[in-house]
Amino acid sequence: MKKKIAILGSTGSIGTTSLNIIKKKNNLFDVQLLSANKNYKSICDQIIKFKPKYFVVTNNFIFLKIKKKFKNKKTKILNSYDNLSLLKKIDITITSIPGIAGLKPTISLVKKSKKILLANKESVICGWQIINNLAKKYKTKIVPIDSEHFSIMKLLENHNKNEIEKIYITASGGPFLNLPKNKFKNIKPKDAIKHPKWSMGKKISVDSSTLMNKILELIEALKIFPFELKKYQIIIHPQSLVHAIIRFKSGITKFLYHEPDMTVPISNAIFDSKFDINNFIEKKNKIKNLEFFEPDERKFPALKLIPKLNNYISTPIIINAANEILVDHFLKKKIRFTSILKHLFSLLKDKNYKKYAIYNPTKLGNIYLIDQWSRLTILKIINKNKY
Repeated sequence: MKKKIAILGSTGSIGTTSLNIIKKKNNLFDVQLLSANKNYKSICDQIIKFKPKYFVVTNNFIFLKIKKKFKNKKTKILNSYDNLSLLKKIDITITSIPGIAGLKPTISLVKKSKKILLANKESVICGWQIINNLAKKYKTKIVPIDSEHFSIMKLLENHNKNEIEKIYITASGGPFLNLPKNKFKNIKPKDAIKHPKWSMGKKISVDSSTLMNKILELIEALKIFPFELKKYQIIIHPQSLVHAIIRFKSGITKFLYHEPDMTVPISNAIFDSKFDINNFIEKKNKIKNLEFFEPDERKFPALKLIPKLNNYISTPIIINAANEILVDHFLKKKIRFTSILKHLFSLLKDKNYKKYAIYNPTKLGNIYLIDQWSRLTILKIINKNKY
């Protein structure tokens, strides 16, 4: 019997990679739901190729165009995730909607899916308590598919929590690893989105260049694998071939190595590791010298956020929301690259910061309240400080 599959964010890099995997084994899958925002051409192509039962298009203008174009097709075009009640039980859901916009639909699909493949950082950072509680209630298996968290999960298999001494999250260092610090103020968006190893969206590419992606991944790891903060460390690994390292108290250190291609963790998660990767990727790096070294805090001031992660329960939600706004403003050339972290640290000194940071994120209403305060406050900081 074919497995019923849903992909939230099907036109992004994770979504398209997932569909490429499914396309090569299309006799095994029945695509029930795809969703996207406004990539008209990709949406049309996916409806024609994969014939999903439902397609959610959140941009209203694009929704109307798509609905008109496919009015006589079997695919039902929706413009809201509120209609997900129409869906019956799903075998596998892949969630990759960027930003906090992915939280509510992820929560909805946890209730309907046997297995959730999580690639939406913000859902974990902001709503892990809700997602995890629902997963337990509905017996839904959660599999993180960011390469770092998938690697940590695999390395922890068959090991007791008490065996772990240190967990290293690797970072490529992004496009500016070897750029002198005095040139950072002249960095342009077109340079920041050129990741040396990975093919990613603009927002996450900028996060990689500031190392904010590793701060967000550290927050994710703390939620999914709740070890003490001091057990985690971020380490630079320019080759992007080792995605996590775990040092055990026994003196043994293990690491997980795979190509810098999201096909590897996604396909392993879909097939439960029972498949041949040669059916999906051709290019493979030869094992060669691997470098690891500590990141330079002067170049990557985001590292100074790490001690603050344990300050208050909702500090991660505030950091995540503000960073989304700051990266968007940088991409629109409204602020400098160096202003991203400067403004973020200013936010954490705001007189109302603690008031919102102590809110308990056990309800969606609280999460959105904290998120909204952070976004509005960072906009005020941006408008006040033109540097």
